[in-house]
Amino acid sequence: MISKRDGITMRNYSEYIIRTLLIIIVIPIMCSSCGFLGIRPTTENVNTYPNDLSYIYNPSRNTLNPRFNVITKSDREATLGIMLIRNELLFSEANESGSLQSSVDIYVRLFNVTNNRILTDTLHTTINLLFNEELPEYIVDIPLRIETRSKYNVEVQIKDLLRHTSHHSFIPFNTLSDDNMYNYELLNATNQSDIFGQVIRKDQYFNIRSLKSQPDSLYLYFYKPFETIPDPPSIIVPQKTFDYDPERTVVLPYSSDSPLMLPSKGIYRFSGDSMSTDGITLFNFGPEYPQTTSPETMIEPLVYLTSEAELYSIKTADNLKLALDNFWISCGKNVEKARELIRIYYTRVYYANLFFTSYTEGWKTERGMIYVMYGPPDKLYKTSEGESWGYLKPEIKSRWGNRVQVKEQYIYFNFKQRENQFTDNDYYLSRSESLISNWSQAVSSWRKGVVFRMDNPTDY
Repeated sequence: MISKRDGITMRNYSEYIIRTLLIIIVIPIMCSSCGFLGIRPTTENVNTYPNDLSYIYNPSRNTLNPRFNVITKSDREATLGIMLIRNELLFSEANESGSLQSSVDIYVRLFNVTNNRILTDTLHTTINLLFNEELPEYIVDIPLRIETRSKYNVEVQIKDLLRHTSHHSFIPFNTLSDDNMYNYELLNATNQSDIFGQVIRKDQYFNIRSLKSQPDSLYLYFYKPFETIPDPPSIIVPQKTFDYDPERTVVLPYSSDSPLMLPSKGIYRFSGDSMSTDGITLFNFGPEYPQTTSPETMIEPLVYLTSEAELYSIKTADNLKLALDNFWISCGKNVEKARELIRIYYTRVYYANLFFTSYTEGWKTERGMIYVMYGPPDKLYKTSEGESWGYLKPEIKSRWGNRVQVKEQYIYFNFKQRENQFTDNDYYLSRSESLISNWSQAVSSWRKGVVFRMDNPTDY
């Protein structure tokens, strides 16, 4: 069903009326298939996703960017929330009602991955969404049938039937604890709308609602920001993990109506159980996130292109903006080329933040490092354990001047999902499988003013 989850105040009453009217109009024209289809659990041919999914990390090929959350309502029921952005959908009056509307197909497959990857249920529904300029997004709630003490992965495919575009996502969640993040609902304190994701903006007030229990207190654990940067992919090093203790602990009286906010950058874990290591974790990455617009935040991602001494010199310059500009002009050799390098490099930083943020900004993760330096992968395959990214190798010139494509056409980087108490979006690079990375060629290319792609390094 399409919904705006419960919660009305006088401040948001008019907004609620608008949304309610929309719901009343939309529900009658929804496909009657909304609801799970009864199927027998099976493990046949579901261990991998055989299709190339590289478009999901390529903004030029992917116009749909839905948001997702999962909330466990009880031991047997969870809800998958899907937020569709109005401006990303195509609306048309070419329909029986003559009203301006969009038509969207949603396919859902639910897998239990506790032991084997078992397909437990499926759903297919078509919904028609009426255009409303007062409504920037639509929220679709999908019921999920679950069991306790299990790990799950939800595969979601969304198709804009008018624009003929689609989006594929995989959302992990689990019912291993009664105090993990999926047992809490995160709401905007101003209008009680759902907050999708774990990142909270500066000065944003929110409510935390515990769904399975009503604790007397919330225990807040504050951790300093995780600032470690990954090493180049060709270096074999031990995995870097988040292993330091909270800087301070605060006990708050629990109330689902109490407005909360995150006053400074860092990691905030809320738990209703003082003995639990779970709870819901929220992040404050500063006022600019996911963008980098100030000299201070734009200098940090240069760590992949500079030596330690060079980066320190830029960071400690009297005029940070001038030092930053001079670095990029030295790469591009002129202002126009430098602007193009800046645009592409920091666009990659931005999308790395959107796609790969875990307990640190996305560009600081190992997937983010590869994405910023190499760009979106040419091939992307997913399994229940991780992702494999393929980049097309360049053609090689023969002694006679002909170009020959190497037999192994792609260089692959393999990422494995890692258990993390703060997030389910933590992946590490399997470095033993990524011995050939062309990292030095990538750095050299950027420093020479050429946007690096694996299939066109001039000094390969």
